[in-house]
Amino acid sequence: MKQIFRTSDLDVCRDGKTLVTEKLQELIDLAAQARGIALLEKGTYLTAALYLKSHMELQFEEGAVLLGTTDEEQYPVVPTRAAGIEMDWYPGILNCDGQTDVVISGPGMIDGQGEYWWNKYWGEDQKGGMRKEYDAKGLRWACDYDCMRVRNLVVMGSDHVTIRDITSYRSGFWNVHICYSSQIHVDGIKIAGCGKSSPSTDGIDIDSCDHVLVENCETSCNDDSICIKSGRDADGYRVGRPCHHITVQNCKIHAGFGVTIGSEVSGGVHDILLKQLQYHGTDCGFRIKSSLPRRGYIRNVLVEDLQMVNVKYPFHFCLNWNPAYSYCDLPEDYQGEVPDSWRKLLEKLPESVPLTQVSDITIRNVEARCEDDYEGISRAFHIEGYAQMPISQIRFEHVKLDCKEFGVINYVKDMEWDQVQVSVSEERNAANDDYDNR
Repeated sequence: MKQIFRTSDLDVCRDGKTLVTEKLQELIDLAAQARGIALLEKGTYLTAALYLKSHMELQFEEGAVLLGTTDEEQYPVVPTRAAGIEMDWYPGILNCDGQTDVVISGPGMIDGQGEYWWNKYWGEDQKGGMRKEYDAKGLRWACDYDCMRVRNLVVMGSDHVTIRDITSYRSGFWNVHICYSSQIHVDGIKIAGCGKSSPSTDGIDIDSCDHVLVENCETSCNDDSICIKSGRDADGYRVGRPCHHITVQNCKIHAGFGVTIGSEVSGGVHDILLKQLQYHGTDCGFRIKSSLPRRGYIRNVLVEDLQMVNVKYPFHFCLNWNPAYSYCDLPEDYQGEVPDSWRKLLEKLPESVPLTQVSDITIRNVEARCEDDYEGISRAFHIEGYAQMPISQIRFEHVKLDCKEFGVINYVKDMEWDQVQVSVSEERNAANDDYDNR
């Protein structure tokens, strides 16, 4: 039987007002030395970044909350990958970095106090903040990187990690980021508390990983619900680590932008299985996004057994997504400093590197419908490849869509349909051609 180290053993304050980072790290270190369990008993623990160690388990009792401090001076700046670029950035509130054989479990919560971080980006009135400042300078593409925000849970360069039953709440940036890791199991977690004012609050991001299983999860966020990535532009191409053999199954997807591949696919994505997913009130069902600078590839993807209700775009594939964010160029009159992270974003891949190649996508056993009182967007297809590099070998089987409009399909080669039924009640609305260009 594993030895259990409790927060009460170290008299760790649980009032949510006293910073207890050092005490919690001591508890984690004791458990790791004994290959045992660090138990967070019921209470609220105000903390900065914590680091798990190999061969240990962190257990949350019901009612146990890790509350991320909003005192930015408490967070170190560390080498990591942020939105597809290797750079120095804040770590997570809870981190597993370079470790093996780690379990994070229990019905507790990581609370990122997201409003502080969201206001840093948008301003308290949702019209200002760093984003307004950067937009005015023609630097929209740099804002997401310079506006450092804390993720709730980061698994980096680790293997044989299990994350089970916890809730990620009000994350400042991405909720759960799994990067450069292998043999990861995410089971029964919840993503919550990220409303419409929360920028880039992705649910679960799987980033240049292999052999990852995500199952029995439930997401509600304000960006991609579950996302598969492999690095951005020249930096992602340099790293060259594809994301592959990823399975996402038996999950419930609520508010959010859907289950997505991209937009950071410069290292490549292959052998993906998405199945038994239920959607309600989600922006997109299955989504693929890239851009002209990304390059990379997406291939060998199987999507099956999806049920969608009130989903705006059941299938949204956009390979020239959000140019203001995706295209990085310094304004001609720019006079200031050019940080290392900007240099990576500004680096262009040679023209000899092909545009993002999307091929061998099979989608089967899907139903999408709208409830009688639903008044939102309802577009069956929005699929756009490149004129010079069409999406190829995409197959729809046993698909039934009941939507307001058919949508658009452009630049596709070798698309196959087998028992596909589409009911459309309205003409195409061109206003719906533009989506997620924030």
